[in-house]
Amino acid sequence: MTGEFALWVYLSHTPLLWLTVTLLAYAVADRFFQAAGRHPIANPVIHAIWMIGLVLTLTGTPYRAYFEGAQFVHFLLGPATVALAVPLYERRATVMRALLPMLAALAVGCVTAMTSALVFAKLAGIPYDVRLAMAPKSVTTGVAMGIVEALGGDPTLAAVLVMLTGMAGAVIVTPLMRALRVEDMRARGFAAGLAAHGLGTARAFQVSEVAGTFAGIAMGLNAFLTAVLVPVAVSFLR
Repeated sequence: MTGEFALWVYLSHTPLLWLTVTLLAYAVADRFFQAAGRHPIANPVIHAIWMIGLVLTLTGTPYRAYFEGAQFVHFLLGPATVALAVPLYERRATVMRALLPMLAALAVGCVTAMTSALVFAKLAGIPYDVRLAMAPKSVTTGVAMGIVEALGGDPTLAAVLVMLTGMAGAVIVTPLMRALRVEDMRARGFAAGLAAHGLGTARAFQVSEVAGTFAGIAMGLNAFLTAVLVPVAVSFLR
């Protein structure tokens, strides 16, 4: 047992271990997702998160130690986001034809996502610091953390709220669009990317490449507009 414990202590501080755990958890979750017929509830990101969390809890591994090993995956978020420009370029003619409706939807969606969170949080008596972290919940994690940190809030809390928003959006978006009878993949994708950032965009690509393209556009534009509007909205909170 002593030898096994010593081996675990060594492996737990090896970056390759947690990178392997991350990739393995996602691979298992993705197989389950495929077996479930790509049902929204079986979203691989959601199930990979709880599996990794369970491993960390059972092994008593602090998140900081895990992140040191899995940070390569985090680094790849940047290139993956930039890669969304490829389908955008390939479908640029389709995008340009829908430019004005997209800009209108962007303005309404961004303001709604931000103000609804702030208003309901204030009515519920949620503390100011939490409300501040909630304001950019519909943009990508890196942007949300940067906005909240610049305003003196807790970027870690912002990251958690962003992930919860993305997971909820990825699960809800397809059934909701079907219930609303929204058949246009451009509209469905744009709504997913605007409300649920990267996870919504990933879900949109699983449904349709057109939906994924418009989701990527919405995610990028919403990040820019939210970064401009959140400081203005927060000034009213004070």
